Amino acid sequence: MELIYTGKTKNVYALENGNYMLKFKDDCTGKDGVFDPGENAVGLTIEGVGDVNLQMSIYFFEKINAAGIKTHYVSANLQDTTMEVVPGKNFGHGLEVICRYKAVGSFLRRYSAYIEEGADLPAYVEMTFKDDEKGDPLVTKEGLVALGVMTDEQYEEVKAMTQKITAIVAEELAKKDLVLYDIKFEFGYDKDGNIMLIDEVASGNMRVYKDGKYIDPMTLSELFFA
Repeated sequence: MELIYTGKTKNVYALENGNYMLKFKDDCTGKDGVFDPGENAVGLTIEGVGDVNLQMSIYFFEKINAAGIKTHYVSANLQDTTMEVVPGKNFGHGLEVICRYKAVGSFLRRYSAYIEEGADLPAYVEMTFKDDEKGDPLVTKEGLVALGVMTDEQYEEVKAMTQKITAIVAEELAKKDLVLYDIKFEFGYDKDGNIMLIDEVASGNMRVYKDGKYIDPMTLSELFFA
């Protein structure tokens, strides 16, 4: 396999059949040794987190595909901690899409003068450019269109897909008495221009609480698959 990209939490390889292979790592985003899905740099390494992130991604990709929502997922190998995916192009140089049910994290830091921690949000969707040097700046729909990153129609499709996928994840977590506060996704498009969910859907990309207390990624995976 040819290594074509080294990411924070995964490496990407090209396969002979034209698909890509994602190799999951044990690295997590965070700051000062504390996990934070909203951070733009690796902050800590948690042994085994790559395995559980892949396990959860498989579970949710299969649920999302079954709901008729397009993803890049093809198959996975838990022994190698790898996932085969359909090639896709990023929007711009990479875009993160966050759906928020509760006011926490960077949202709360920005708007604490207007909202209390943990307050309900209406499946609020926001997008940020993947740009470590600039701190992953927020961007509006109008900004994305003006910059030629995506069309108005593509934005609305990504937003609708995000809210549908988040609802699926939240419903599955609720079955384990777990409450989703927010979640981060990435989207791209295939060779025919069809928008699809890419990257992963894992504990390292979401904030989840139980009985009002935050659950770290490893504990979340243990509780979810218990």
